[in-house]
Amino acid sequence: MPILKLVTEIRAPIERVFDLSRSIDLHRASMTGRNEDAVAGVTAGLIELGQSVTWRARHFGVWQRLTSQITAFDRPRHFRDEMVSGAFARFVHDHDFEPTASGTRMTDTFDYTSPLGVLGQLADALFLERYMRALLAERNRVIQEVAESEQWRAFL
Repeated sequence: MPILKLVTEIRAPIERVFDLSRSIDLHRASMTGRNEDAVAGVTAGLIELGQSVTWRARHFGVWQRLTSQITAFDRPRHFRDEMVSGAFARFVHDHDFEPTASGTRMTDTFDYTSPLGVLGQLADALFLERYMRALLAERNRVIQEVAESEQWRAFL
């Protein structure tokens, strides 16, 4: 059961960073290399409390569908998305935001359980945990780049 924690300092207002982090359009733009697309639920704009999105994406050469729902929401400080269905046995992804002197500290905590018991634990050790950390870091890099430039206006 790995728990990944990533902290990103962003030179932009907390409200902007919060909203970009829940933008379906920005998420899609940050995952272009994986052909990720929102195919059901909220498929564009900003996702809200109680809403869900189903993503179709290619990971490890296999097309997958993953549905997550926003289960906690306190704008602009926190939101949580949890897997409803998908490849993981479960996941909970907390997004926390704190104002700082230079902008916003964004903290992602991704708590997941791989499927397949012992085989899933082996996959975590061999490659999955590293893959998920890199995936989240890339997404955070895109959020940072967009929030710190005028690009944010295209998404909000």
